This record gives sequence, structure tokens and C-alpha cells, in this order.
Amino acid sequence: MEKIVGIRFQKIGKLYHFDAKDAEDIQPGDFAVVETSRGRQIGQVIAFIEDPPQPPKGSWKHIQRKATARDLLIKQELEQKELAVMVDCRAKASEMDYEGVKIVKAEYSFDGDRLTFLYSSEGEEDINLTRLIKAMQKDNRGVRIEMRRIGPRDVAKIIGGMGACGMANRCCSKFLTEFSPISIRMAKAQGISLDPSEITGMCGRLRCCLIYEYEQYVEARKQLPKRRKRVLTPLGEGKVLDIIPLKQAVIVRLSDGEGTVKEFLKDEIQPWEELKALEKKAQEPCDKHENGECDCGKGEAKK
Repeated sequence: MEKIVGIRFQKIGKLYHFDAKDAEDIQPGDFAVVETSRGRQIGQVIAFIEDPPQPPKGSWKHIQRKATARDLLIKQELEQKELAVMVDCRAKASEMDYEGVKIVKAEYSFDGDRLTFLYSSEGEEDINLTRLIKAMQKDNRGVRIEMRRIGPRDVAKIIGGMGACGMANRCCSKFLTEFSPISIRMAKAQGISLDPSEITGMCGRLRCCLIYEYEQYVEARKQLPKRRKRVLTPLGEGKVLDIIPLKQAVIVRLSDGEGTVKEFLKDEIQPWEELKALEKKAQEPCDKHENGECDCGKGEAKK
């Protein structure tokens, strides 16, 4: 039987699923050697997956073996080398006048046969980095050099640092394992100012936190009248100026001749249009009687 585990290759990274049936003694927290599309890697087992999705290509890749102390030492040595080659790559990119190209990180495969540079660039156009690849290949013979472009959110995640909100660590570097699609609609639903300084993160994109409470706001708004709707309050009729979703309250301008503005909870108001419709229906004559007599007190029956 399959024994599927979730493995993470970065400290705060996406979980990848592998079959661990050939590594019977492996447990969450252990490190494992696996074969990936980017060569052999070492990752940490995070959890057993009780109800895994269907594998993308027919079956899950297998864990080769549980990592040994020697494997972990090799991993540590490779990580130390990554910093040096990244600095070297940055220097060569600068010498070759690759404007707008920023080398963000270098990653060795576990066997050391592949070296991948993660980079970002300004604009949407692809940049030909052939000269840079050849220069790095010359200094790292026997190693396959690859360049992989990443987006601004991934750059912010790798670099880390303080968030735009003032938190010591950005959400993406602290706990976000994947990025969700964010839209202006989410800010509008929560009544957040659309000023770029209020909704833009350090990456220059819409803040990831806009999605955190979005669904709660959407559900809360469904229970409240929309702006400019007429409502009946304990102080009389009025028009909704604004709503406070999470408080389940509305701000109403009363039709008292003075334009008084008051806050009312949802249970204190009634929709004006619905109330008038009910009153109108209550005044209609009954049409359920056949002999012209009405027992409901609404007057004569309709003929």
C-alpha cells in the first residue's frame, strides 16, 4: 500500500508528495533523499498525507532513502557554497551590463551536478542570459547551470525582512507556503483605502493579507442592507450611508429634517421596501372565498 508523505525543500515552502512505502522507519521531522525534476534533493518530511489527491503522472515518486548524518553534512556544505557562487554570478551579471537583472539565490542539487540561479528582472520581456550562463559554466565545470526567473512575491519571500505593515517578518517569509490570487475587489469589500501605500506590499504587489478576512466580510455583508437603501429604525425612516460588516451594524442618515446620522445594529432595522410590500399585501382583499364572505377581516372577497 502507498504511504504518502508531504516533503518540504525550503523552510517555508510548498509541500510535495512522495511515496514512502520503501522507507518504513521514516517519520515527520526526518530528512529524506528524493529524485525530483531538478535532480536529487534532500527535503524534510512534514506530515503523513491521509487523503492525498491523484498523482499528476499516474503515480507518486518514491523516497529513495532516509537521509543520513553524512547526507545532512553534504547539504550544509552545498548551502555554504551557494552564497559564494551567487555573489560571483551577481558580479559577472554587473560586468556584462545586464541591467534590471537581479540574482536572488543559487541552489545546488543534492548530488552537486546541477546549479540553478533564481533571478528577477524588470519588465515582462525575456532576457537572453546565454553569456552569463557560459561564464558561470566556465567557472563551474561539470555542473549544469540553469537560470530560472521568479516573480516579485517570490523575491520578497526569499529576501525576507520587515513587512509593509510593520511586522518584523513578512507573512510570505514567516508562514505562507503558497501565494493566493489577490484582487482590488478584496480591498473594496473590506472598506480598505485604495491608496497604493495602504494595499501594496514590499514586493510592489497587492498585499497577501487582503485575503485573510475577505470571506468573513463577504458573508457579513450578505446580512446587511446595501448603501443608499432605505430602512426603518427605532428613530424613524432613513437611508444607509455606510455599513460595518464585522460589527453587523449600519450608519444611517435619518429623514428627520435635520439629517441626523446614527449607528444601528442589524436587529434594530428593517428594510423599508420589504416592510412596505408586506403592508400592501396585508391590505389586499382575500380571494380564497367563493360566497362573497371574507373570514380574514380584509373586506369583501374578490369576484
